[in-house]
Amino acid sequence: MTDKKEGLVIAHLGQGIAVEHNGQIILCQSLRKLDTVTVGDKVLLSLVAPEQGRIEALLPRKSVLARPSRNDKIRPVAANIDNIFVVFAVEPFCDFLLLDQYLAICENRDFCASLILNKTDLPLSESIEQELKNYEHLGYEIYRVCANNVNSLNELKQALRGQVSIFTGQSGVGKSSLTNALIPDKNLKTNTVSATTKHGRHTTTAATLYHLPDGGDLIDSPGVAIFGLADISRGQLAQGFREFLPFLALCQFNDCSHHKDKGCAVRAAVENGKISTPRYERFLKLHEKM
Repeated sequence: MTDKKEGLVIAHLGQGIAVEHNGQIILCQSLRKLDTVTVGDKVLLSLVAPEQGRIEALLPRKSVLARPSRNDKIRPVAANIDNIFVVFAVEPFCDFLLLDQYLAICENRDFCASLILNKTDLPLSESIEQELKNYEHLGYEIYRVCANNVNSLNELKQALRGQVSIFTGQSGVGKSSLTNALIPDKNLKTNTVSATTKHGRHTTTAATLYHLPDGGDLIDSPGVAIFGLADISRGQLAQGFREFLPFLALCQFNDCSHHKDKGCAVRAAVENGKISTPRYERFLKLHEKM
């Protein structure tokens, strides 16, 4: 019987999967009967040639982040994530609707979520500061950083230690600049993966896992900017707004939409100032979007 080794999936390369075992990168194929293997997965593999292997088994996941794919299927983006960091910035603009969508999904999937305000060299309006205070009041950690200022990253580096993290956020907020600042030799590492597995550069299309110099792992995934509301219900959406939770059971009707329903405790809480009006209005927009 072939000796099976445990490995960590660090990248998808065309049809191949880059798996790290004892610091060595092995290009693997996966058995067809296995579920879709994704970056962050722990697997059992067997060597079939030098630096080439076959994934024999997928080890149990503690979490999986998925997104809608073709034909209404759900495709895994990354596995075994501890923390999702939602990156946003004043420019192009603070899309709090998208931010609330991400947070609602994280709450429903039991992902720990934190916020990163990038481009702190730009001035913040009073209304944005008020929104940020509201998120902090709800218990979300906010890291204020500027990718161009290494010293601003110290607190974030501490938060990334000892866990697997992933960045998400709208286009243009500086996720790539931030990732490059945290992993100064990122291009070198990417080239090493490609060279070791006999693939040219730019073949990593989905996601890549990097070991951070200060500890912890960061999954860099261009496609993770779009994980939608497709697989959660309207009731789950309301549960994804943590300030709604004390009031949901107090609504007069079990199927309350928290809009114009009679006896809605959530709407009453908004009117009494216990729930932020802008957050509630964004909930309604997401509800309508579904």
